[in-house]
Amino acid sequence: MKILLPVDGSSCSLRAVDQLIDHINCLREIPEIHVLHVHPPIPIGRVQAHVGKETLHAYYLEESQQHLLAAQQKLDAAGRFHTTHIHVGQPAEVIAKVAGELACDLIVIGTHGRGPVAGMVMGSVASRVLHLAACPVLFVK
Repeated sequence: MKILLPVDGSSCSLRAVDQLIDHINCLREIPEIHVLHVHPPIPIGRVQAHVGKETLHAYYLEESQQHLLAAQQKLDAAGRFHTTHIHVGQPAEVIAKVAGELACDLIVIGTHGRGPVAGMVMGSVASRVLHLAACPVLFVK
């Protein structure tokens, strides 16, 4: 079983990490856990004229590692091996794409738990993942 665990460093995503750790023993087999952080792209425009690709890549890597740290620490403390992935793009689209590429059986994602009206007005990465993903999605509120 392969599980994709997208995190952004928020309390919502850390609750998803906690829930996965708490319920992992209910699974028939030890899952392969893939922790993913998707950094939204910086609008390229004039940035490229002043910042090289290597500098931009280093920025994405450094920022993403900060968002991944708490989730990695929780999984390490629980003795759960995991693989970390960092991507740049539109979060929902990248999450669904990575889940497909890794042939994940489940996506476990934290949600802010806004009501349906607030979700429609503001949009939600989690609800967009639900519509795009080919595998089941478990929301953790």
